[in-house]
This record gives sequence, C-alpha cells and structure tokens, in this order.
Amino acid sequence: MTMLFHRDLGGAGNPPLVVLHGLLGSSRNWLTTGGDLASRYHVLAPDLRNHGKSPHDAPMDYPTMMADVLAWMDAQGLEKVTLMGHSMGGKVAMLLACRHPERVERLVVVDIAPKDYLSHAHRAEFAAMNELRLDTLQSRGEAELRFEARVSDWGMRKFLTTNLERDEAGTGWRWQINLPVITAALTEIEGNSLVSEDKFDGPVLFVTGGKSRYVREEDFSVITAHFPKAQVKTIAESGHNPHMETRAEFVAAVA
Repeated sequence: MTMLFHRDLGGAGNPPLVVLHGLLGSSRNWLTTGGDLASRYHVLAPDLRNHGKSPHDAPMDYPTMMADVLAWMDAQGLEKVTLMGHSMGGKVAMLLACRHPERVERLVVVDIAPKDYLSHAHRAEFAAMNELRLDTLQSRGEAELRFEARVSDWGMRKFLTTNLERDEAGTGWRWQINLPVITAALTEIEGNSLVSEDKFDGPVLFVTGGKSRYVREEDFSVITAHFPKAQVKTIAESGHNPHMETRAEFVAAVA
C-alpha cells in the first residue's frame, strides 16, 4: 500500500470532491480548475503512485491504484465522495465506483471510456523520455528540442517536460515519475480497468472532448452497460483535456 501525496485545492467545509489525474500528469494539473470547483466542493487531488510527489512503487495496475486511493480516503477520513478522474485516473475512478459503490456519491469521468486502448499512441512519447540523456541536459527547453524527432505535438512535448525536476544537488535533472515502472506497465495502463460484471448504479457524468478520439459514439452502449444512469456531455471545442482547454464549459458541466 502506497500512501499518496495530495493537494488541497480549497473549499473546506463543502462536500468532498476527489480528483484523479491522467497518465504522466499530477495533482498540479488541476490547480486552476480545482480552484474553480472549490466554490461548490472541497477539492482534494492526490498524486497516483509513481506520479507527482507520491512514492515510487511497483506494481502499476488498476486494482493497486484503486487500493491506494481507498487507503488515502481512509487516512483523510473520507467516507463517501464525489469522485472525478481524467483518462488513466478516470479508469481508476470507474473501478473504485463499481467495486466500492458505498464510497462514491457520484462519479465524473473525463474523456475516457471503459474499453481497451491498446494503441501505439504512447510508444513514441515513452521512447523519447527513455532516450533522453539526463546527464547532458541543461534545461527543460532543451529537452523539448530533443523530443522533436519523436513527438510532433508541441503541447505534448511541453507536457512531458513537466515531469522533469532538478536533482538533489540542484545541478542536474531527474524524472519525477517512476519512468521504468510506468514504461513496463504501459499495456496494463492502456487496457480496460473493468470486467463485464462491473457496475455502478449511482449518478455518473462522462465529459468528453468533441475534438478528442478517446470516446466515440459507439462507446455509449458499453458505458451504459456499466453505468446505467450515465449522462454524456461533449464539449465540442475541446480535445482530450477539457479541464484545461475549455475550462469554463468544463466547470459548468461538472457543477
């Protein structure tokens, strides 16, 4: 069991909202949007294992990540929460809601569906990170330049470098994430966190990006098989990160 680091994004005294970030993200990605939601909720954002400031531990699979979140909720005295997860965090949130429905008041799933994503989408990004020579790296900007050959998207190159931090001596760079363990677990992470019997009967909102390919219309039937009360809200102008790309519409949809 890993005791997770978390950020309190405000709203103490309001009903609790727990936010789970996506692959290679951290609670830091939710500072602004979490602050927006704090007028209605007490917003708490843990870093999942091997990400952010949480401990580096194997294994890296959905049942283990779910167990971490439950242990963290117990430690915070959180009996029942509104649970929101983006991408990989959405898969953790879906599993927790199905297996421990007594802990989840309502569920918000951001731009991910309960299905396998066994693609090569992440392979180039992970190859770029694993190839990066940290011993000769001068800056995050230089890392972005070195990623250009493998990763064509400027925003993605910038996002990857948010996982670089100064080493203890303050002279070099290191990965904040547990890169070897996450790389080895990629097939597991891209897979479906649910099995066919998994079901949650509470209120569920799926927020999807109209410009994203992660959730398609043909996924709606599998969504309602696991989540009979699910509503789907698509934000037309957004890609995979509606909480960043179309923040006002996202906050309105969740609120």
